[in-house]
Amino acid sequence: MSGARSFGESGPWFGLSRCGERLRRRLRERPTMIRRISERVSGFATNFPILKSSRFHGESLDSSVSPVLIPGVHVFHCQDAVGIVAKLSDCIAAKGGNILGYDVFVPENNNVFYSRSEFIFDPVKWPRNQVDEDFQTIAQRYGALNSVVRVPSIDPKYKIALLLSKQDHCLVEMLHKWQDGKLPVDITCVISNHERAPNTHVMRFLERHGIPYHYVSTTKENKREDDILELVKDTDFLVLARYMQILSGNFLKGYGKDVINIHHGLLPSFKGGYPAKQAFDAGVKLIGATSHFVTEELDSGPIIEQMVESVSHRDNLRSFVQKSEDLEKKCLTKAIKSYCELRVLPYGTNKTVVF
Repeated sequence: MSGARSFGESGPWFGLSRCGERLRRRLRERPTMIRRISERVSGFATNFPILKSSRFHGESLDSSVSPVLIPGVHVFHCQDAVGIVAKLSDCIAAKGGNILGYDVFVPENNNVFYSRSEFIFDPVKWPRNQVDEDFQTIAQRYGALNSVVRVPSIDPKYKIALLLSKQDHCLVEMLHKWQDGKLPVDITCVISNHERAPNTHVMRFLERHGIPYHYVSTTKENKREDDILELVKDTDFLVLARYMQILSGNFLKGYGKDVINIHHGLLPSFKGGYPAKQAFDAGVKLIGATSHFVTEELDSGPIIEQMVESVSHRDNLRSFVQKSEDLEKKCLTKAIKSYCELRVLPYGTNKTVVF
């Protein structure tokens, strides 16, 4: 056919042919290019050893990040000074660790420093006891008020006891979260000033999982605090899951560790019996729950977590109470999880820093 040309001489395919030749030439040079790129990346990693990965703020630690590296948490509280962050970062980087998240809080007009770091490390290169010693050296240098390390995959879980009265909703929520592995604690026992029948779902759950249930009958004259102290002496902290008894100052001093409480926190606050009905009858539009540390002053301890929800004229008493109970169990569970993850630090006389 006259005027016929091959595809390789002109037209759109001619440009592709030239590109193909350039591509073949690049492929022949690829080993050298890859080697140069690899050298540059390696050099960058050497100069910045703690900037190898990043993570969104607030994500939970995950031990599956590496088959060798395991996660740890460190919290630090001291008087503010220059260079604290650098020292803490160098401590981790010097042992081949990698910082995944870092939070710092320095209050305005208050010479105090708070930090919480999440990192991964190789326990073979940096043994668990050495981790404590290295951070303790920094703590001594700055006169730290608080310096705590926790390695979830190595350290034992916190041992807790749950105290409650008649209502079960907070207890049931915590038992289910614990069963699903979403609450990093070991429940040593459940203590109540109300007796429960053996065939109830709560009692069957406790029996199935080998969690002791202790009925401690109390009166206005005898709160049986010495008996309770004996039952909880080996725990790390206590949880009041709707325990409707006031713990005395002697009990708190005798226990000597943290006690976390959940308060119905209906707004405005209604005291006495049936606070939910009082609030419902008053026509409130906002209900809440507050989880806080227990102090000798009733319901006035440092706040850990608060949650609120709107209610309206469309709610009847039953839905009103259900919303209130849902808030209570969610608020308490979140507070305990935050406490176990070292997110809660004391701030001043009656405040908390919650990272």
